[in-house]
Amino acid sequence: MLLCDATASVGQELSKGALLYTNPMATKADMNGWRMEGTGETVFENGWMRMFSPNKKGHHVYWCPQQMPANFIAEWEAQHVEDDAGLCIVFFAASGEKGQDIFDASLPPRDGTFTQYTKGEINNYHISYYANGKDDPGRLTANLRKNKGFHLVQTGQAGIPIHSLDVHRIKLVKWNGHIELFVDERKVIDWVDDGLALGKILEGGRIGFRQMKWTNFAYRNFSVWECLKE
Repeated sequence: MLLCDATASVGQELSKGALLYTNPMATKADMNGWRMEGTGETVFENGWMRMFSPNKKGHHVYWCPQQMPANFIAEWEAQHVEDDAGLCIVFFAASGEKGQDIFDASLPPRDGTFTQYTKGEINNYHISYYANGKDDPGRLTANLRKNKGFHLVQTGQAGIPIHSLDVHRIKLVKWNGHIELFVDERKVIDWVDDGLALGKILEGGRIGFRQMKWTNFAYRNFSVWECLKE
């Protein structure tokens, strides 16, 4: 496990290339093609998509319909609707163990149960950028893990403040094995996968938003660009 050094970065050497995907997430029609796993539901209010589990029944993951390349820059806005509890994760570079799409018929179905994403038959990275779960309240770090295996590879700075109801801008940068995540331009994760200690560097795959069942968050303006090195 490595602590994030908030001063170290190669982010200034990277830039946005071609726009690969953009979605305002403002209406139900905007989300055509997205796939929900688990008991999550969405409603659309004032230009935002709000995601939650009715009666806090279960955890859930919402997957973008487009496969992303090995190198990308993704941005979105997020806002906590209820600040009593919750946990937000972004999965990325998600693919089957043999490199197949995570929705390939050869893979078992998933229902939001965490171990299916961290110790099952898919590989991915994930970052928890808001963490105030009822099972672990008040956590003041963003954590990066590599799966499968649930390997904690970096404990970062605090992500979205626990009781903040402000709008926050999230930026995720992946250049091969180098991963950075920013909250409101403040870097909270900066880690390089060497492709050796925990297996090969994960390349292209899907991006998904996961929430624990207590979470009530709103999202908008999700965009992904090709990442270029200057």
